[in-house]
Amino acid sequence: MPEIKWKIKDIREQVATIDGKSAPCMVLKNARYLHSMFKQWMTGNIWIVKDRIVYVGEEMPANIEGSQILDMAGKTIVPGYIEPHVHPYQLYNPSSFAEYAAQRGTTTFLSDNMTLVLLTNNKKAFSLIDQLNSLPFSFYWWARFDSQTEIEQEGDFFSNESVLEWLDRQDVLLGGELTGWPRLLRGDDQMLYWIQSAKHKGKKIEGHFPGASERTLVKMRLLGADGDHEAMTADEVVRRVQHGIKVTLRHSSIRPDLPDLLKGILEKKLNIFDHLMMTTDGATPAFYQDGVMDKCIQVALDAGVNPIDAYQMASYNIARYYNMASLHGMVATGRYATLNILKDEFSPQPESVLSKGVWLKKDGEQVYDFHAIDWSGLGEFDLRFELREDDFQFSMPIGMELVNDVITKPFSAKIPAHKRELPVGKEESYLMLVDRNGKWRVNTMIKGFDTHVKGFASSYSNTGDIILIGKSIRDMKHAFQELKNMRGGIVLVEDGEVAASLPLPIAGGMYDGKVEHLIEKELALKEALRERGYHHTDAIYTLLFLQSTHLPYIRLTPRGIFDVMKNNVMLPSVMR
Repeated sequence: MPEIKWKIKDIREQVATIDGKSAPCMVLKNARYLHSMFKQWMTGNIWIVKDRIVYVGEEMPANIEGSQILDMAGKTIVPGYIEPHVHPYQLYNPSSFAEYAAQRGTTTFLSDNMTLVLLTNNKKAFSLIDQLNSLPFSFYWWARFDSQTEIEQEGDFFSNESVLEWLDRQDVLLGGELTGWPRLLRGDDQMLYWIQSAKHKGKKIEGHFPGASERTLVKMRLLGADGDHEAMTADEVVRRVQHGIKVTLRHSSIRPDLPDLLKGILEKKLNIFDHLMMTTDGATPAFYQDGVMDKCIQVALDAGVNPIDAYQMASYNIARYYNMASLHGMVATGRYATLNILKDEFSPQPESVLSKGVWLKKDGEQVYDFHAIDWSGLGEFDLRFELREDDFQFSMPIGMELVNDVITKPFSAKIPAHKRELPVGKEESYLMLVDRNGKWRVNTMIKGFDTHVKGFASSYSNTGDIILIGKSIRDMKHAFQELKNMRGGIVLVEDGEVAASLPLPIAGGMYDGKVEHLIEKELALKEALRERGYHHTDAIYTLLFLQSTHLPYIRLTPRGIFDVMKNNVMLPSVMR
């Protein structure tokens, strides 16, 4: 479970408040609040000392000298919302996304550690986490067991020593997600050992089982999986619950499944809401324009879910599952003073937000700005090489066809040798993956990404390597140069001019600024791509998942074009 931060002196001070020997910092009186264990709305007074609730009940403190007394009559108070499955690097960074989410009532993250593992060593990663922990927000983490793609020397990143160091941390609450679960079924005992180690330390194991058969789910449960967030239908929810797998219902930019899932659960009259959670699963920035976990709660309310169940799926159920209900997910004695003040239970976006005793939002206005985080530990994105003419060779017989946002299948690529430009209006484009250090490249074709993109470059990718797409080699080279000058980002070039760009100066993958500004830039970039023939849902996820081997059927990886189903390299990368 999470580490208890209060020292003996702090706890004695808190107890002294109950005896009237000292005064609370704040009292929220006449508070109508959600009691998560009774599953009832109750009325009482909430005493707070610094960052902790020290009493919730009918009494007022005997000593209120210097206390801030706030009358909550007419308001409704619920616990701060918890996002249990965060990928905090989807163009935004962990700090900027936390600040944005907190204004909408989401005050606790369980975050993916993938980018930290791939970009830096554990010492620097833990130093960054220490900085994040200095914010009035609650950060917890997962420990990944695989890279989600095919990279050389993966064991250097996911060594036994490194993974166990992550699992030893008290703010790491789970192992996974298990995107590499096929390796388990093929007999990977190293991964099974990490799963067992995590469970021995009291941590959960999160699966990643889209479309899994009952047989696969049973095997993964036996191998140690506790939960999964990939159910896409109500029947898939039932199948998981039947075998004791906790289900997190997803509502993300490429899988906005929550309305249909809830409709199916209600139609089947399944009495399982005490065992369900919700997540936005690392959606891209624009998806969050109308909320984060408050958005999920609103979807649940609109679907006809009982309000208490709707709030518990975004707070108490998560806290209880991850063994942190002694600190989070309840308006009760001993918990963090992390509360959302609502107009009423049908309005989940809060009017005011208190996080660890700090007001982040009051009466609809942001009143606290997160201090800056030093991201230099992730390293700078500095391309110290040039692309040569001989790098642009596209005589590969196999290309990648984009079936939807993220699924790619092979197609026969027939491109005349030495051709420098492809006709606009067609679905075929050049595609390259280039090592960020300039050591290797993979050249192929992509079909179905666009019809009119001439030059496109992105340092935002699964591994942080550079993706180049286009119909004009000249414009692709120009886009690469612009990317180099920007020191990371996404660039669209047409006829020698920049048509759209999005700077990502933090390690080449994250925006350094407010999410509100990032959303504007993301929408402009996506509109420019739509105007040039990108017709799927989310181009940012397409870039991220081109390399991801947890999805069928072929992937563009540092090792080359990889056949996921056969687990082998179809065409190897080329050393430069």
